[in-house]
Amino acid sequence: MTDYEAVIGLETHIQLNTKTKIFCSCKADSWESEANTNICPICTGMPGVLPVLNEAAVVKGVLLAYAMHSDIRKVSFFDRKNYFYPDLPKGYQISQYDMAFGDGGYLDLPMPEGYSRRVSITKLHLEEDAGKTKNSGEVRMIDFNRCGVPLVEMVTGPDLRSADEAAQYLIRLRQLLRWLGVSEADMEKGHLRCDANVSIRPVGSDQLFTKTEIKNVNSIDNVRNAIEHEIERQIREVNAGNKIHAWTLDWDDEKNELKKMRSKETEADYRYFREPDLLPLHLTDEWLQATLSNFPELPLNRKNRFITDYQLPEYDADLLTLERNLSDYFENAVKAYGGDPKKVSNYLMNDVLRMLNEGGKTAEQLRLTPVYLADILKLVDAGKINTSTGKSLLSKVEETGKAPSMIVESESLGLVSDDAAIRAVAEKIILNSIKEVETYRSGKETLIGWFTGQVMKEMRGKADPKLAQEILKELLNR
Repeated sequence: MTDYEAVIGLETHIQLNTKTKIFCSCKADSWESEANTNICPICTGMPGVLPVLNEAAVVKGVLLAYAMHSDIRKVSFFDRKNYFYPDLPKGYQISQYDMAFGDGGYLDLPMPEGYSRRVSITKLHLEEDAGKTKNSGEVRMIDFNRCGVPLVEMVTGPDLRSADEAAQYLIRLRQLLRWLGVSEADMEKGHLRCDANVSIRPVGSDQLFTKTEIKNVNSIDNVRNAIEHEIERQIREVNAGNKIHAWTLDWDDEKNELKKMRSKETEADYRYFREPDLLPLHLTDEWLQATLSNFPELPLNRKNRFITDYQLPEYDADLLTLERNLSDYFENAVKAYGGDPKKVSNYLMNDVLRMLNEGGKTAEQLRLTPVYLADILKLVDAGKINTSTGKSLLSKVEETGKAPSMIVESESLGLVSDDAAIRAVAEKIILNSIKEVETYRSGKETLIGWFTGQVMKEMRGKADPKLAQEILKELLNR
């Protein structure tokens, strides 16, 4: 039997996190608003109204285009995409067609297996969102709240070769969108929507065959599942001697199956023409320079720098660059600490991340600032507190907002380094541990750890462990 490979392209609609819609002053984020309460004559297409372009949407679109290595056109145009659907009250969507503000681009996609895939971008343009239809029994309800919400539509070339690569593309795109601060990229809330174009071909062929389009997928896992199902279906059809038809498919995540919605439209069906109510979009060199002047270091670049500059394992560097504010937190803590970056990484990954997840916070919202984390590490390094006290200090600082040194002093958490106090406890432990003393003196010197633990337990963790061990060795070796 013939071996086949998948050929996959993704169409993503990215909701930009502006305060207002793209062509009017209605609220842009209307996810929780009551139906049809966040609308106006402009976004519902009343006769005689005129759209006004929201500059914030252009700024965020340009930031994304620059991150995707897209050429930014100095002059671009808006177009009318004509189609009839109940949730599109104007009967057309204001979009960009042949002269969009972004031209081309790519995203390099590192895969967990160790190889990298370059995914080309064939379309990158601004447009407005349509409304939403909802089923209510046998009735379909229409909510226009989303009409006019600013979107960037971004379409990849047919460069992905598996469902896992498609999922990884969405993971990296979501990371990038949040990193740039241009979108919340929450698929469950519709901030990031994805349609997948899927076809198959014999391995070794460079021909493109008939593709199907999968719609209505609301999570990255569901995108992966839906694509896997469609690849398997197409292989079965071709092996059975059947043709693949250009269908639009609906993914039902509850039943874990695909259903045919309709035959796929072509661009000619939309009868694009220039939007007469909007002037061409002109981006000057000065405007572009100002917009891109504070462009951040991108996550993959920062990950590689963490590996090189801080000698972090790849796993650490990848985890610490998933979110920009966590990445900034780590770097600020390293600078304040001045010691081994791996120690900072360990505290962040093992303790601070758990604190963030339990509290539903971001790193920038912590009262445990990078400087306070560095102070705790310095206290441990100086032997003023032990490691377990250092760990407990994390939550105490977060709860109170007080400096670690103040909490150590006020709660008497510092290590006891008084020779006489530790010696008295050590002598008591030795006196009450006759069997263990005999075993130690007969050659099992590893028991020193047990004796040290008993002293620490007796002194509620406040004994200087190094001093305690020295005293114990002296007493046991008499």
